[in-house]
Amino acid sequence: MATARDVAEYILRLADTEVGDNDVTNLKLQKLVYYVQGFHLALHDDAIFPDGIAPWTYGPVVPELYHTYKENAGLPISPTPDYEFSVAFTEEQESLIKEVFNVYGQFSAWKLRDMTHQESPWRDANENGKADISQESMRIFFKQHIN
Repeated sequence: MATARDVAEYILRLADTEVGDNDVTNLKLQKLVYYVQGFHLALHDDAIFPDGIAPWTYGPVVPELYHTYKENAGLPISPTPDYEFSVAFTEEQESLIKEVFNVYGQFSAWKLRDMTHQESPWRDANENGKADISQESMRIFFKQHIN
C-alpha cells in the first residue's frame, strides 16, 4: 500500500511538470492528498494510504506530511529529487491522482481550505473533538459526489 507521502510526491511531480499557476504549498498539498484519499475510498471502498488525516484548524491534514514539508511554510514545494516511492501506483490510482489534481489543483490553498470546512468529514470530526477524520465518514461523503 502507498503512503500519504507517496501520494504527495506524485502530486508534486504533476505540479512541477504543469505550465501555469500550479504552485503547491503545504496547505494546498494537504487538501489535494485528502481529496485523493476521499475519492479512492468512495470508488474502491479502500484507502489508497493508511496514514490518518486530522481535522486541524485549516482543514484536513496528514500530520506526518505537514512536518515533512513545514520548512516551506507558505512557499511552493518542489518534488523531492531522490524520493523513492514505497510502491508503484496502479494505472487506476495514477488516473485518480491526476484527475484530483486537474479538478482541485486549479483552486488556491485557501479556496480548498474553505471547501473542506463545508464538508461533513472535517466539520463533524472538528466539532466533535476527534483526533482523526474517519475513513468511513470520508467514504460516505465522497460516494455522494461521484457519478
